[in-house]
Amino acid sequence: MLEQEFKYYIDNQCDLVKKYDGRVLAIVGHEVVGDYDSYEQAYFLTKMKHEVGTFLLQQCTAGDAAYTFHVHSRATF
Repeated sequence: MLEQEFKYYIDNQCDLVKKYDGRVLAIVGHEVVGDYDSYEQAYFLTKMKHEVGTFLLQQCTAGDAAYTFHVHSRATF
């Protein structure tokens, strides 16, 4: 679910950052349907026009920091 929207973001990240750097994007299909100051604003305003589960909210920044999660552990094996 939402693979299409995430792929659109990744494929177009450089151009999107030039236009929307630091904003939270609402993406439906292959289209940015809104850009917002925060995830909260993006969620509440986007769900007024699009059903929850049909749009992706993505922080628009360069690199992979906004969509990559690293876990560090002290465990040794």
